[in-house]
Amino acid sequence: MQDEANISEQPIQSAQRSSDWKVLVDKVSYKGIVNNVPYLAFIVLLCVLYISNNQRTIETQRTLNVKNEELKELRWKYMDVKSRLMSAGMEAKVIVNASAFGLKPMMLPAYRINKDSTQK
Repeated sequence: MQDEANISEQPIQSAQRSSDWKVLVDKVSYKGIVNNVPYLAFIVLLCVLYISNNQRTIETQRTLNVKNEELKELRWKYMDVKSRLMSAGMEAKVIVNASAFGLKPMMLPAYRINKDSTQK
């Protein structure tokens, strides 16, 4: 009894496998491709958008890297100029630079001349 059941199932399974194969071939055949043209066009469009977005992202990243390098260089220049300016504004440095022009620091403290005091 069991042998008869196994024998009767084998033709059904082999027929089912061949029908599965035929379904797959029909899907890949010309008719199957023509029926799925909108779906395939959508997949191609998605692939093109993916590639384009990837290229644009890479280009943006390269530009960003270049700008970051420029920013680092400008920051270093700013720090250098700032430190030079701070040292140039010190009183001792100003005196040394002014002595090259023949100027000397004042010995007396600064005072103010008022109009009122000169008229009396």
